[in-house]
Amino acid sequence: MSHTQYDRSRLGIWTFAFDPHPAARVRDAVAELEGLGYGAVWFGEAFGRDAVSQAALLLDATERIAVATGIANIYLRHPIAMAAAERSLGEQHPGRFVLGLGGHRVPASSTASAGSEIPFSGKPISSMREYLDSLEKVPLNAAAAQPPRRVLAALGPKMLDLAAERTRGAHTYFVPVSHTAMARERMGPDAYLAVEQAVVLDPDPERARRTQREHVGGYLLAPHQRNNLLRLGFDATDLADGGSDRLVDAIVAGGSIETIADRVRDHFRAGADHVCLQVLTATPGVLPLPEWRELASLIQE
Repeated sequence: MSHTQYDRSRLGIWTFAFDPHPAARVRDAVAELEGLGYGAVWFGEAFGRDAVSQAALLLDATERIAVATGIANIYLRHPIAMAAAERSLGEQHPGRFVLGLGGHRVPASSTASAGSEIPFSGKPISSMREYLDSLEKVPLNAAAAQPPRRVLAALGPKMLDLAAERTRGAHTYFVPVSHTAMARERMGPDAYLAVEQAVVLDPDPERARRTQREHVGGYLLAPHQRNNLLRLGFDATDLADGGSDRLVDAIVAGGSIETIADRVRDHFRAGADHVCLQVLTATPGVLPLPEWRELASLIQE
């Protein structure tokens, strides 16, 4: 194939698909991702396994691949509990656990079927700064404690500044390439920038388009995502009716493996250090093993 290949440390997988499956199945899946050559696996946190236990499950099932929370919600854990978990996982798996921190900001209507709401309180920047302060004040009593490897979920300029100032860097999600260029310029050359890129590999164009639009439309309910897109030059027309074709194509790379390779290359050219690919399918929750295997052709042996 003609597409460019990349060093394994630069490519990862981002997924929400682990939660519906039993632990044994998840162990097999992440072990296969490691065998395919991916450098990292990122996972979301909502109403499935909590981020700490999910990370432990993935780390215990592998030997080399980095495991990153994308993200662990700061409003679900006291800083003492988070610091202890971070140190424990870092000690047990040196150099492989990355703690991505953030706070969900979703409309009140976006709740679980039982009516449970994702907690959120306070202003994002000050809340995150205070949380980082608290993490650093927790007494260090862990044996062979590893230096923390933290990134922040960051979209706006102020959170990107905080990520560069206080952590290894930023994990960006639901962003076009133009955001990657802005984030790199904002954070400077030394901060780490890990970009999530949604992709669709589906031979049926109409079904692929529906999958793309459903993904984009769901996130357009979140005010912080809408505000971020407006900052980047999209307008109200782009944000209406589940997203314009221009917006959908900017957020979700669809089509052939070459098209996806081009999008990955564009992120790297814009300043990304790492791109984690989130496979979207017409059947959410199913482990997209065939697509993960196909995308592994982008990895340099």
